[in-house]
Amino acid sequence: MAKTQVKAADVRMKTDKELEDRLLELRKEQFNLRFQKATGQLANTARVTAVRKEIAKIMTVISERQRQAGSAA
Repeated sequence: MAKTQVKAADVRMKTDKELEDRLLELRKEQFNLRFQKATGQLANTARVTAVRKEIAKIMTVISERQRQAGSAA
């Protein structure tokens, strides 16, 4: 049931709305994982790192797009 890693190219192909929705979903998952870790119920510890990295990739693409929009204006 392990999810594969998300490639940066896949993230760049998504629309801004899709990125925002995925980011919200990942933040909720990150919260739940932290909660599970604190209560000792976390089974897949590698998922914490994977979620953190995917959030970083999405944030990077969002900031790149914002900079491009800012320089174009």
